[in-house]
This record gives sequence, structure tokens and C-alpha cells, in this order.
Amino acid sequence: MSITKMIAGRFTNYDDRESAGSRFRAKRIGLLLEMMKVVHAEHGLVNVIDIGGTEQYWKIVPEDFLREFNVKITIVNLPGTATQKDHDFFTFTEADGCDLTSIHDKSFHIAHSNSVVEHVGDWERMTRFAREVSRVSQRYFVQTPNYWFPIEPHFMTPFIHWLPRPMRVWLVLRFALGNMSKANSVDQAVRIVESARLLNKKMFAELFKDADVTTETYLGLSKSFIATR
Repeated sequence: MSITKMIAGRFTNYDDRESAGSRFRAKRIGLLLEMMKVVHAEHGLVNVIDIGGTEQYWKIVPEDFLREFNVKITIVNLPGTATQKDHDFFTFTEADGCDLTSIHDKSFHIAHSNSVVEHVGDWERMTRFAREVSRVSQRYFVQTPNYWFPIEPHFMTPFIHWLPRPMRVWLVLRFALGNMSKANSVDQAVRIVESARLLNKKMFAELFKDADVTTETYLGLSKSFIATR
């Protein structure tokens, strides 16, 4: 097992509540829980759309909280994605987060997205994603990693995202890095490299112009950003 894969396992093992990733999520989720409490006070229930999310993510929120504040969560992922059956607090549906035309304006109290916008594609698709997040919800909570944090969160390799694309493709062809498997072809390597396009704070704020953007830090460095409205 590669060193980067071991690091990824320790930092992004979300089944382990003591992993660094789980602790970050637990701290981050406090802002969202406060938002939910405000919505519940106004409406008596909380309808959330989680765009590109997973049920596993929501394990950081105690079931008692979801029950007390009457939280219902619709998890949306791309067409063709294997989905679970609806149960308990969760409804699962398929749609492109950049094109949620089947959902009416302001249908949800809160739109939520955690580390998704950097995966939707080029700037045009990011813009469409941000527009849809804002359109379908009254409030939103969107998080993304910071381009300028020295460790790339998917490859778990220092500085790799600052290298020219051909060099990143070369590395992915030769090594399994972090959560990413070694590519079997140049085509696959390019797709892996292009699957995540990290944003800096100005770019993120441009996408979510009507939001307050806060910064998460780690060891004094800006690790990621959260946009809330």
C-alpha cells in the first residue's frame, strides 16, 4: 500500500469518528445544524436537498437531532448512479446538479453540498451548479477544498495540484495516489486528473455571490471554504 493511500485512509475514513476528516466534518456541521434550527423555528420542519451527497455523510448528525427537528433529506446524484431505496429521513433521486430543471424554485429550505462543486467540470458547469443550488433553495450550505492548501485532498499528495497537467498525468499513470487508483491508460489518467478542479477563495466567492464565505483552517493554513446564505 502506498504512503498516500495510507494517509488517505487515516484522514478520510469517515466510518472512524476520530479520523481527521470526521473531526473536520463534525466541526463544520455545526453551522448547518444552526441553520436547520432556524428553519425549524420558522416552518416546523426542515427539507434539505443534498446535491452529490451520500447517506454516510449524514451519520455525523445524531438521529435524535434529525427526528427532533423533523429533517427530511433528498440526496441527488447523477443519472445512472445506483441509488438506495427511500427510508427513514432519506429520499434518493437522480439528476445532474448543474441542471435541476425538474425541481421548482425554492422547493427546499436548505441546499447542501460538500466537496462537490470542484467535481462538476469546467467553469461553465460550476457556474450552472451554483445557480441551481441558489435557485432550488431558500438557504444553502456549500463547502469546497482550497486550491492553495498544500495537500491535494483527493490524491493526498503535497503540491501535486500545482504541477502542470502533463506532469500530473505522468504521476497518475505510474502511482496510486491517495484515494485514486493508478491509471491504466493516458485517457484514464487525464480523466482522473480532470475529475477535480480546485478553487481559490475569490473563484468560490464569485460562484456564490449572495453568500457569506468562511474559511476552515488547519495548522494555520486555509484548508477549505464554506458558502452560506
